[in-house]
Amino acid sequence: MTDSCDILISGGGIAGLTAAAAFGAAGFDVVCVDPAPPITERDVDGSDLRTTAFLQPAHGLLEQCGLWSRLDEYAAPLQIMRIVDAGGDEPEPRVVRDFNAADISDQPFGWNLPNWLLRREMVARLAELPNVDFRPGTGTTSLFTRTAEARVGLSDGSRVRCKLVIAADGRTSPMREAAGINVHTTRYGQKALAFAVTHPIAHENVSTEIHRSGGPFTLVPLPDWQGQPSSAIVWMERGPRAVELLNLDTDAFEAAMTERSCGLFGPLKLASRRTIWPIISQSAERLSGERIALMAEAAHVVPPIGAQGLNMSLGDLRCLLDLAQSRPDGLGDVQMLEAYHKARHTEIELRVKGIDLLNRASMMETRALRDARAMGLNALYSLAPVRKTLMQMGLGVR
Repeated sequence: MTDSCDILISGGGIAGLTAAAAFGAAGFDVVCVDPAPPITERDVDGSDLRTTAFLQPAHGLLEQCGLWSRLDEYAAPLQIMRIVDAGGDEPEPRVVRDFNAADISDQPFGWNLPNWLLRREMVARLAELPNVDFRPGTGTTSLFTRTAEARVGLSDGSRVRCKLVIAADGRTSPMREAAGINVHTTRYGQKALAFAVTHPIAHENVSTEIHRSGGPFTLVPLPDWQGQPSSAIVWMERGPRAVELLNLDTDAFEAAMTERSCGLFGPLKLASRRTIWPIISQSAERLSGERIALMAEAAHVVPPIGAQGLNMSLGDLRCLLDLAQSRPDGLGDVQMLEAYHKARHTEIELRVKGIDLLNRASMMETRALRDARAMGLNALYSLAPVRKTLMQMGLGVR
């Protein structure tokens, strides 16, 4: 059986679902497939307990595709990004610097939401769009392209003909592989633990990134949980230490994370199970091939620092959507896909390199290098124009 549509999206993660909503709301016929049905509950096995911070530029895109009205009530605003250097002899703050969104804008830096909840609301939005066909439990298995169209084989034995394939199918993207596009990968020997906590001291919409060694320990605001202030934590460590932490009993783990947080929020209590993720940097050599565009983790993967990952992905989506809407009759042709590669590739390479450097700085073990990191943070912060430029760059604002 062969179906046809304008756009086939391979991948039903946050990026793929957002792309399906955006192109669907723009009037294109979309089929979106993913081999794994989305898990849309917090406390079940396989639930993604990471959170996503949608930075300011994402707001307009989410509104445009009918998602923001569903997400607004669950979103925790991020007004201040606090960076803490705790690289001295004792695990305590020695440099604390606040980057306040009020310095550059009348809006917060962004809004934080749990990934499992995003999937729930996004799937519900797709069900409202008659021109979007979401097929969870079905993956892509083959790609055949000609200059005029692509044909994609699916795991249920059916095929789809389309003008454009969007690969939003993750760091091991089957569609990228089928298109023969290579990637460059950097491994850090790090893993990240992701989980939710409650704490007695309110976060006051401050996202706090604490640097010591092994990688940053980041607390991102969540709405209150069971009457207590709550945060999502991403704790990056060298691989063996991360696995050790994952296997600690609850009391020992809570003591370890409270110490690593420098006690800034009082005793931390686990409010979810713990999940663990490998940390890599990766970028594709090209963002497009014949009738195919790569976006999100199929195109670039970065360590979870400064909420850059998904916001780079939404930059990809915004660019593809603008190109598709400006020349609908040229959807997926060489001109459109060359323009996409040219518009996004250099910026992605720069961001991947920049986040790689920040991650390496956060991993520093030796005292002298940790001291240099603290001095660097001080120097960057003390110059107001530099501080503002860094904040605008972080948002992806020119």
